[in-house]
Amino acid sequence: MSACFAIVGRPNVGKSTLFNRLVGKKIALVDNQPGVTRDFRDADARIGDARIVLLDTAGLERQPEGELALEIRRMTERALVQADACIFLIDAKNGVFPLDREVADFLRIQAKPIILVANKLEGRAPASGLTEAFELGLGAPIGLSAEHGEGVGDLCRAILDVVESLGSSNVGSCAGHDKIPNCHEHEDLYPDDANKPVRIAVVGRPNAGKSSLINSIIGQERLITGPVSGITRDAISISGDWSGTKVKIFDTAGMRRRSKVTAKIEKLSVADGLRAVRFAEVVIVVVDAKIPFESQDLRLADLAAREGRATVVAVNKWDLVASNGPVLEPMRTVFESRLPQLRGAPLVPISAKTGDGIENLHESVLFIRETWSRRIATSLLNEWLKSMVEAHPPPALGGQRIRLRYITQIKTRPPSFVVMCSHPQKLPASYSRYLVNGLREQFDFAGTPIRIIMRSQSDRNPYT
Repeated sequence: MSACFAIVGRPNVGKSTLFNRLVGKKIALVDNQPGVTRDFRDADARIGDARIVLLDTAGLERQPEGELALEIRRMTERALVQADACIFLIDAKNGVFPLDREVADFLRIQAKPIILVANKLEGRAPASGLTEAFELGLGAPIGLSAEHGEGVGDLCRAILDVVESLGSSNVGSCAGHDKIPNCHEHEDLYPDDANKPVRIAVVGRPNAGKSSLINSIIGQERLITGPVSGITRDAISISGDWSGTKVKIFDTAGMRRRSKVTAKIEKLSVADGLRAVRFAEVVIVVVDAKIPFESQDLRLADLAAREGRATVVAVNKWDLVASNGPVLEPMRTVFESRLPQLRGAPLVPISAKTGDGIENLHESVLFIRETWSRRIATSLLNEWLKSMVEAHPPPALGGQRIRLRYITQIKTRPPSFVVMCSHPQKLPASYSRYLVNGLREQFDFAGTPIRIIMRSQSDRNPYT
C-alpha cells in the first residue's frame, strides 16, 4: 500500500507546480493567477525506491466567501483527512502570512507528519520567508524552487524519511486507490486483461451535469458541483467500482465553442479535456435534456468519433422534461441525422441528481465497449463483401472497372478494415460510406466509429 502525501498551503504558493515536479509529468494545470486548482487531484510518484500517492489540493483561504469557496475548502480538508502526511508550502519570497500560521495550526490538529517547504527560492537566493518559516514551529523548512527543480532532492529525502517512519502498517489507502494513474500516462491502453478498468471520459458543455454524474456513479461527493458553470477545470481521474465494473473516469471541464474561449486557464482546461478523450475507451457525452443537441454537443460527439472512441450519450436532467410527452425519439432522430457516423449510439435518459437511469447508462457503456472491441472472422467479411458488391457494384470511372477482391479486419478499438482492390484512388468516398454503413448494419456496430482503408492489390493470389 502506498503512503499518501497531501500538498497544502494558501493560494498561489506553487502547490500544483511542485505536484507536477514530483510526479514527473505536467498533469495539474498551472497559472500565475490564484485559485486555479479546485478539486483535489491524485497521482502516483516514485521517490527513490518508494512509491507514494500525491494529492494536489486547492489553496486554503482565510475566510472563504460563497458556497463554491466553502465547498472547495471542504474538499481540501477531506483530502487532508485521507492523507498519511502533509507537505506544507509557503512562499519564501513574500514571507510568512497570517494565513500560513492558521494553516499550520490546522495541520497540527491533524496529528500527521508535516514537511515544511519554503518554495520560490530560485538560485538559492536569500529570502525572508525561509527564516520566518521557523516561527511556524514545524521544524526546519526545506528551501527549494519547484519551478526549476532546485532543492527538490532535499524534499525527496525528507519524504523517504517520513515513509520509513510511517511503516507499512500505518499507511492508509488514500481514498481507496491502490494505484492512481492519470490521463497523461502513455501506457498500453488496451491490453487483453479483464482486470483492467474501463476508461471513461465524461464530456459536455458547461453546467450539463458531468461532475454530478460522476459523483452519482461512484456513490460519493468526490467532485465539487454547483449551479455555477465552469466549476471543473482539471481533467480529474477517479478510479472506482461501478455496479461491479472497475472503472477509471475522467471528469473534464465544460467545453464551449472555440470563439467563446478567451481566458488562458479555460484554454488549458479544454486542452486537458481533449487529452482525456484520447486516452479513454468510452466517451460519455452529457447533454442537457432541456436544451439538447446544440451545435457544441454535436461537435463533442463528433470529436469522440474522430478519435475512434466508443460513444454513449447521457441525456441528463431527464426528470425536468419526462412529463412533457415523448421527447427521446425526436432527440434520437436529430442526433442520427446530424451524426450518421454514430448511428445507433445509445441515448440514455438519466438524472444525475436523483440517480435515475444510472444503471441503464452502466449497461450501455459495457455494451458499446464490447461492440467497439468486436472482431469479425475474415470468411464472414468476404461473404458480406460479395453480397454488397452484387447488390451495388462500384462505379467504373474513366473506363476502368474497380474490383474489390477481399476484406479483412486489421484491428479493433475502433473496428478497422482493409479492402484490397484495383485502383483504390479512384473509388469514390460515397462507396466507402456505403461499405461502412453495410458493416454497421450487418455486424451490429451500432454507435461505433468504423475505419475502412482501400489498398491496391495485384492479380496474384492475395492469400499467399
